[in-house]
Amino acid sequence: MNTPGGSARAPAGDIAPQHWQGGPIDCAACDYSALRALPGEQGCEPGHACLQDIYARRIDRFFRWHPALGDAQLAHPYFEVRAIAARHASVFRLLALIDDPDETVRLQIALRLPLAQLSRLANDPHREVRIRVAQRLSPSALAGLRNDPDYGVRELVALRLPLVILPVMASDPDRAVRKRVAQRLEMPALLRMADDAEAEVRQIVAQRLPAPLLTRLVQDEDWRVRWEVAQRGDSAVLVALRDDEDCEVRLAVAERLARQPHALGVIHG
Repeated sequence: MNTPGGSARAPAGDIAPQHWQGGPIDCAACDYSALRALPGEQGCEPGHACLQDIYARRIDRFFRWHPALGDAQLAHPYFEVRAIAARHASVFRLLALIDDPDETVRLQIALRLPLAQLSRLANDPHREVRIRVAQRLSPSALAGLRNDPDYGVRELVALRLPLVILPVMASDPDRAVRKRVAQRLEMPALLRMADDAEAEVRQIVAQRLPAPLLTRLVQDEDWRVRWEVAQRGDSAVLVALRDDEDCEVRLAVAERLARQPHALGVIHG
C-alpha cells in the first residue's frame, strides 16, 4: 500500500492503477486527497478504491465506501464515474442525467428512476436502456413500447402487457415475440394464431388450444404441430392422425390409444 502523495500500487496480480485520462494517478490533485490519511473504508486506496482510476471496479469500491459522495459526482467528465455515482445518488437528482450522452449512465438511470418518470426513457436510442424500461414499467404503461424497433424490447412487452391489449401483438413481425404472445393469449384470440406462418408459434397454439378445437391443426404442414395435437386431441383427432405420414405422430397416436383403448370405438385385445 502506498503512502499519501506516493505512487499508487495495485494489489499483487491486479491491473496497475491508471488515471482515467491516462498516465499515473496523482493523489495530491484529487478533490478527496484528505481521505488518504484515513484508515480502511473511511479513506481511499489507489489501486483498490479510487475515484480517479480508469478501472470501474475501483471506482465502484470508492463509492461503496463513500456513497454520500454520489450526488457530487453526477457531472464528472468520466462516464464510468457518472454511471457508478448514479447508483448511490439521491433519486431526486437522477433526472439531470436522463439525456446523458453515454448509454452506460442512462442504463443506471433506467434502473433507479421513479416509475412516474421512467417513461421519459421509453424512446432512448439504446436498446438496453429501453429493455430496462420495459422490465420496470407497470403493465398498464407498456402499450407505448409494443411497436419498439427492437424485438427484445417487444418480447418483454409481450410478456407483461395486459391481456386485454395483447392481441394487437399477435401479428408482430418477429417469431420470438409471437411465441411469447401465443404463450399468454386467451380464446378466441389464441385460435386466430393457429394460422401463424411459423411452426414454432403454431406448436404453442396446439399446446394451449381447448382440445375440441385441435381439429383445426390436424393437417398442419409441420409434424411437430401435429404431434402436439396428437397429445391432447379427442377421438376425432386420433382418427385423423392414426395414418399420419410421420412416424412420430403415428407413434403418439398409438400411445394414446394404448392408454385409452376404446377411443376409436374399437376394442383392442
